[in-house]
Amino acid sequence: MLTFHAQSQPFCDQVSRRDFFRIGGLAMGGLTLPRLLQAEHEVGARATGKSIINIYLSGGPTHLDTFDLKPTAPREFRGEFLPIATNVPGMEICELMPRLAQVGDQFSVIRSISGLREEHAPHQSDSGWSEQSLKSIGGRPGIGSVMSKLWGPSQTTNQGTAPTFVDLTGWTKTGFTGQINAGFRPSGEGRQNLTLNQQVSLRRLGDRKELLSGLDRMQRSVDHSGMLTAIDSYTDRAVGIVTSGELARAMDLRQEDPRQLQRYGAKNGTENERFILARRLIQSGVRCVSFSWGGWDTHGDNFNQMRRQLPPLDQGLAALIDDLAAHGLLESTIIMMSGEFGRTPRINSGAGRDHWARTSFFFLAGGGLRHGQMIGTTSRNGEEPIERPIHIQNVFHTVYHQLGIDSNTVTLTDPNGRPQYLADDRKLITELL
Repeated sequence: MLTFHAQSQPFCDQVSRRDFFRIGGLAMGGLTLPRLLQAEHEVGARATGKSIINIYLSGGPTHLDTFDLKPTAPREFRGEFLPIATNVPGMEICELMPRLAQVGDQFSVIRSISGLREEHAPHQSDSGWSEQSLKSIGGRPGIGSVMSKLWGPSQTTNQGTAPTFVDLTGWTKTGFTGQINAGFRPSGEGRQNLTLNQQVSLRRLGDRKELLSGLDRMQRSVDHSGMLTAIDSYTDRAVGIVTSGELARAMDLRQEDPRQLQRYGAKNGTENERFILARRLIQSGVRCVSFSWGGWDTHGDNFNQMRRQLPPLDQGLAALIDDLAAHGLLESTIIMMSGEFGRTPRINSGAGRDHWARTSFFFLAGGGLRHGQMIGTTSRNGEEPIERPIHIQNVFHTVYHQLGIDSNTVTLTDPNGRPQYLADDRKLITELL
């Protein structure tokens, strides 16, 4: 809720002061949107124009049955699927992803990720760091929280009426930067409250803003720092987000062409809605959208689970790439997709694959990067990188570079007053640049 603390006596129209000031679903655990907007602006940085869509494959998807198939490996390793060609010669992916194969020139896959830990947690996909790193002071912030902390609201789109960071499924971590840099999480109720309370007209809203100003006049008169005046400006922007309806419209799939929803496989209530919501939010001016998709902890029945999950993932992800391109947004939007780790090359007795942190994949599309390539190779059975091993932090260092954030020099101050780099292993993946 966007909430201004007030007494609950009703106005003459029976809308209480408390109900009036609760005009939108825009707060997170007691943090009001005006305070969030104020904190975003305090750093004074400006956007570079790049945005992020970060897709988390919770549970750890198998690398061997997605982007690193081993058709010549022994039967107990190679699995049940065959590779198919993409539209890039020599670039192959799993046969269950034919739509992605048609846009192979628009994405790249790093098949030789190293530096992972066996952790069933989103931290590595969100930040490149283990969940244990700086855990005593809150952990490392994810990329959306870093963008919020460093950049603040966009000054070039929608007059600042979009949040910097939206987390559709609540999987990201703010780390030591605190909840003030958390992504806005639009729950079902929150989506409804993104529009103005029907009992409060814009005219009445303006009158009540004047009332709030009058109640604070005495405090402002003794405020020599100008802080309250600044807070008023963030309040105005918070109210602007609600009254403009921009975010509410972005979240309302009823306004999308039904043919486009069908193209995404975004039937009512399915996970594929998240792909099209991500495009709509980026289009509305949001700079980072994160969401999780599927469940990939396939200790048993791995291949049937892949048959159920890979086709809808393929449909939604390929549609997102095409749709961003059609809207002129693909070059300015980096799509990231990863899981916690890979899966064991050897198939277990339950036709599953277990945890395997020695290697995994990382998928990247858009963002002005050089695509149409598979980077790195693993051993014959997929056990470990043998050519071009790439540390997970190198991925984030490269993405930050593409965003215009130099993680060689940029640091965030932790609660103990110490500067913390965004990555320790800072090598660019030159093939992508």
